Order: sequence, then C-alpha cells, then structure tokens
Amino acid sequence: MTAATPAPSTTESATRRFPPGFVWGASTAAYQVEGAAREDGRTPSIWDTFSHTPGRTLNGDTGDVACDHYHRYRDDVALMSRLGLGAYRFSVSWSRVQPTGRGPAVQQGLDFYRALTDELLDAGITPVLTLYHWDLPQELEDAGGWPARETAYRFADYAALVGEALGDRVEMWTTLNEPWCSAFLGYGSGVHAPGRTDPAAALHAAHHLNLAHGLGVSALRTVLPSRAQAMVSLNPAAVRPRSDSEADLDAARRIDALANRVFTGPMLHGRYDEDLFADTARITDWSCVRDGDLELIHQPLDALCVNYYTPSLVSAVDSGDVERSDGHGASAHSPWPGAGRVAFHQPPGARTDMGWSIDPTGLSDLLLGFTREVPGLPLYITENGAACADEPDATGRVDDPERIAYLHGHLAAVHRAMAEGADVRGYFLWSLLDNFEWAYGYTKRFGAVHVDYATQRRTPKSSAAWYAEVCRTGLLPGDPGAAG
Repeated sequence: MTAATPAPSTTESATRRFPPGFVWGASTAAYQVEGAAREDGRTPSIWDTFSHTPGRTLNGDTGDVACDHYHRYRDDVALMSRLGLGAYRFSVSWSRVQPTGRGPAVQQGLDFYRALTDELLDAGITPVLTLYHWDLPQELEDAGGWPARETAYRFADYAALVGEALGDRVEMWTTLNEPWCSAFLGYGSGVHAPGRTDPAAALHAAHHLNLAHGLGVSALRTVLPSRAQAMVSLNPAAVRPRSDSEADLDAARRIDALANRVFTGPMLHGRYDEDLFADTARITDWSCVRDGDLELIHQPLDALCVNYYTPSLVSAVDSGDVERSDGHGASAHSPWPGAGRVAFHQPPGARTDMGWSIDPTGLSDLLLGFTREVPGLPLYITENGAACADEPDATGRVDDPERIAYLHGHLAAVHRAMAEGADVRGYFLWSLLDNFEWAYGYTKRFGAVHVDYATQRRTPKSSAAWYAEVCRTGLLPGDPGAAG
C-alpha cells in the first residue's frame, strides 16, 4: 500500500461493516474465459483476429481455449457458490449469439447464456450481464467498426435480441464495458483489437460507442420488465496534476476530457464539453455528431458502474522525452489524441505486476466525485483488482498477500466514500479466474482463483478465502498484513 493509504486503526477497522443488501460479486469477460472459439456457430470477433495476428499478443497467446468456461461453467458456478459470491458479472460474446452482427440469433449461443444464468439463479447468485466487453464481430469491423455510425444501430438490435432472450432471468444489465479502451486503445494506440492507429477514428469510435449505449438502453427498455436495471461500466481516470502550475493543471484538464468527460458528458448530461472539441479540432471536426444524437445518448440510468485500478499522474511536457507510463502497453501511437504535450508519470510506492501504482484514494475520489456530479444515482464498482505474480507452492497452495492488501485498501476506500455520502450498492472483484489478459496473453494473473492453463485446474488463492469471508460477513477485517 502507498504512503497515502495508512493502515486503519483497530477502532476504525472494527466499524467497517458494509450495509445489509450490499452486493458482493466477481467479474469476468467472455473472450477472456469462455474458449470454445469455433463451437456452436460462433464466428471470429476482432479479438480472435487480433490475437491470431503475429506480434499482437505476448507469446502469440489467444483466447481459443482460455479458461474453457464454456464447458466448465457448472463447476465454476459451484466454485462461486463455495466462495459465497452474491453476484456474477459476465459478458455475452456478440459473435456467439449473432455471428455476423446482424440478423437472427444463433439459438445454441443463447442457450449457453440461458443455461449459465439458470445455474447462477439455482445457486442463489445474481446474474449481472454485460452486453459488450470489446469483442465486436469481425464482420462489423470489416464494415467499418466503431468509427462507422451503423455499428451503433447494429448494437441496439443485438441488445434487443439478448434482452428478449434473457430478460425473464436477468435483472441487471450493462451496455458497454470501458468504452474508452474500445475507442482509444483499439483505434488510437492500436494495442487492443482491432489494432488501428488513427486518432480521428478513435474519436469517432468514442462518439459511436456513446450512441450505441443510448440506443442500447432504449432497446433494452422496450423488451425488459420494468424491474430491470440498465447501467454502463466506465473506467474513469482519477487524473492528478504533478504540480499546481498552470501548465500541469491544463495537462490534467486535457486528459480528464479524453478519459472521462468524452463519455460522462453525453451519457450523464447530454453534452460534449467545448474544451474537448477545441483540443481535438486539428484531428476531427466532430461532424460525426449529428442533430439529435445527444438526446439519444442521454438516457436515464438506474446506476453507474465504475472500474478502477490506478490513478493517473500527469504534467505538461517539459523536455523532449515523454514518460508514457500510463499502463496501456507499448506503442508508437498515443491513445490520447490532442494531448501530445502531456506526460504521464509513475508515482512512488508499490505497484502491481502490471506496473500500475497502488493508490486506493483514487477510487474514493472518483466515487465522491460522481456523488457530487450526479447526486442520487447509485454506484457499483464492477471491476477492481490487482495482477500479481503468484504461482502454487510445492504443496499446491497459492498465497497472494499482495492481492489481499490491495483489496483491503480499496474496500476501505469504498467504505470511506460511503461514509461521506456515496451511494455505493456493490463491489465486483476483478477477476474471479486468472484468464487471457488481452495483449498480455496469459502472463498476467488477476484472478482470486488460480488457473493452470494446461490442465484447467482451478485453485482458490488465499485472497479467495479472504474475500469469501468478507462476502459472508460484510465486514472488512483489520490489518491485511495478518491475513496472508
């Protein structure tokens, strides 16, 4: 833990009880865990294509098998039950249920999600469904992908299709997961699928993802029961200037516009801020934003979901070298169009195996910031966790005290934010299982459960036992140093 997050006192930790009804869960994503890439009518997504392209992922790793969750979901749900999870957040593979991104569904694909959902409900675990976690059908990418307006309308059709199939079982629905990554890592820096490096395309993709969200919420509302909740999962950046200088404050403003307000502005307030347009005017004229789009995007939400891992420390560039340590992979192309004179810095202190600094105060700052920005809108943390270099010892046990310390610090930050007025309804650990970590392949382990990829053996780590006790009691224990 960083110096900014002191260990709690005994008195303080003894009062850290979360309220009854607080949702305790874990998250995964379809391409990262399912495998069965060519079974039952599924066709390639952009991540299939990207991962099979030489040089795109470490060691040439792909999600062809991943954690084989498609075949092992019953065992995985039983494992969730043993861990005491109250909810499971999963995503639907678009190309598994609608292989071309158009037209009728493949019933075998939908049947998998029906069966998974039924298994969860039978175990007393709430299903939380994400419609899009980065795996666009390749055929839609070939037609233009997210920079093309038509993709947003195809998403709305897909949302209605899945809603009609699972609306009788699922009450919590998320449209998009981290659209910033889809737009700016997929079309800007190219370190994520589809690997394009066009800053104008990245900005157009951001707008069309916003449009897809709004159209998707509207489509869901037409087919879901009134009790269903419609949400979106964003990965807002806790942006901090390195100093109070005018230049550093402006650097933070630029990154805030590109990381946060490009999505929260339209989704939460029905507007784009003028400084975003001014910063990017040399890249695009934003003619992709048509009359009526903002009204379509600005749909009422039942909750806002926040994914958080690490804050961003930025400054104006004061030399010829930019320290590009923003944690988004090596690339000659920036994921920050219009912010070429902004430098990213690594704060001192502990880091995860991703090289990301550990600072829970960023999470509490975001939660309290949204509480002020959209008072009355409930919040969920739908991803939070740490990659650690943990492996079984000679006895097969996997101890991961670093992850326990990370989770403890961040749950304490959530509790502090709630004490100050943030209406946080639940927390989802990322991730249930070690899995395919995108361009990093299988080299980074985020799971509370260790996966031996050769045998598919699941081994709950010490953090899984720790988290299970938190789920059972709703109480955050004392010093995490005693837990490992």
